[in-house]
Amino acid sequence: MIRSLSIFALATCLAHADVWTDAFSIEKVPVPPGIDPQIGGIDTTPGGKVALCFHRGEILIYSPAEGSWSSFADGLHEPLGILAESESSFLVMQRPELTRVADTDGDGKADLYETVFDDFGMTGNYHEFAFGLARDKEGFIYLALGTASNGAGIREEIRGQWSDIGLDRKYMLNGPEWRKYKGRAGRMYSRVPYRGWVLKVAPDGSSWEPFASGFRSPEGLGFDREGRLYVTDNQGDWLGTSKIHHAQKGHFHGHPASLVWKEGWTREPLKIPVSELEELRTPAMGLVPQGELSNSPTEPRMIPKGIFGPLEKQMLVGEMNNPTLVRFLPDSVSGISQGAAIPFLQTRALGVGNHRLTFTEDGSLWVAKTHLSWAGGEGLLRVRLKENARSFLAVQDVKLLADGFSLTFTGAVQKESLNGLKITRHTYKYHANYGSPKVDRKEESFKMSLSADGLRCILSLPELKEGYLYTLDLPGVVSQDGDPLLGDKVYYTLHRKK
Repeated sequence: MIRSLSIFALATCLAHADVWTDAFSIEKVPVPPGIDPQIGGIDTTPGGKVALCFHRGEILIYSPAEGSWSSFADGLHEPLGILAESESSFLVMQRPELTRVADTDGDGKADLYETVFDDFGMTGNYHEFAFGLARDKEGFIYLALGTASNGAGIREEIRGQWSDIGLDRKYMLNGPEWRKYKGRAGRMYSRVPYRGWVLKVAPDGSSWEPFASGFRSPEGLGFDREGRLYVTDNQGDWLGTSKIHHAQKGHFHGHPASLVWKEGWTREPLKIPVSELEELRTPAMGLVPQGELSNSPTEPRMIPKGIFGPLEKQMLVGEMNNPTLVRFLPDSVSGISQGAAIPFLQTRALGVGNHRLTFTEDGSLWVAKTHLSWAGGEGLLRVRLKENARSFLAVQDVKLLADGFSLTFTGAVQKESLNGLKITRHTYKYHANYGSPKVDRKEESFKMSLSADGLRCILSLPELKEGYLYTLDLPGVVSQDGDPLLGDKVYYTLHRKK
């Protein structure tokens, strides 16, 4: 859904967008003529080239060193993820299957299209996207399946087993009668396997397993250096705001439609009390406030070592609707995943539609865009840290304390510039309705102290409450050299106190 309100809400931040372009160059890379410039997936090959799959089914290879494009494959069905196995072999997540696309005779063109995995259901509903891809340290592949939307029904011919839990199949068919029954189907539904799940697949397709459930539209997946699998999900029914999940094996992450594919499950998800679902679900690691930071988070991607200075080895997350990326800093407490989200590259120069991300060893971040007929953009961007900006000011780390928060900066800050700091907290409703307003919003009183070296700020609050999103607003903060803070809000999701 296009939400012009969110763009309006960002206007104040973007008025100061030059602070980002002073530090980072953002260059548009032209896509070859005749190609629909919506990009479904991007990855870096072992040799440092960039592989991209496009909305209309092409795979192209871009050489940053030469500034040239080459065509590798075509004929794919709405690919939304790609992983480079070598210079000549790629795993691609198409709408109907995970496919290996390879050049076996060395002529630079794909001649092998091998089905690796297609053991999941399809009803023909327009919203049954297949997202990917992420690879763990053992080489297993992770993909995510979106649920169907009651914006349309299903087709007569389906693939996979049909679940009889819910509205009778004859009433689920798309057509003029669908309007009468759509409300009884649920806003988003999962009537074929494994819609609303993340699946784990062996790279040769020889084995697979349902990994985690409870997702609505899990647009992006990625691993961090600690082996946590990040999965993003978009605001909607059962999601008061968009979320960043730490997906864990066997866990249910909140959207009930997918429960029909849990082994032994027999109950209709729409009839389960919210209190019971609350007990079942693993809360999201990060809440990203709608209209402020992210409306449609996309792919998580680690910043490699040696890139972007002090922000190396942190997680970036794409964003579809707003001209920003999101930096996420995990801060687990007693085994509970939580942490802080911070805007990154919040500038009009970035634009919207920031769908897939990759890095190359020359220090470049490549941002691939799409819109899929919703809000978004198109094309390819190359982002680099400018040589004269190696010592930019940013929040480097955020930690929860027993009575507040600790912020560590990349450089010493002027104490007086912290005087405008403000802290608020709020939460969201967990319910079947689409989205949620901010609930129980409160401005917090606090005490502040700054370390002698100006690098660490301690914020002490009289009370911390679990289940809340804390917003730390840092307007006007500057370094002792007068450099502005890049990313002047911190959104900390607190599930467990210390």
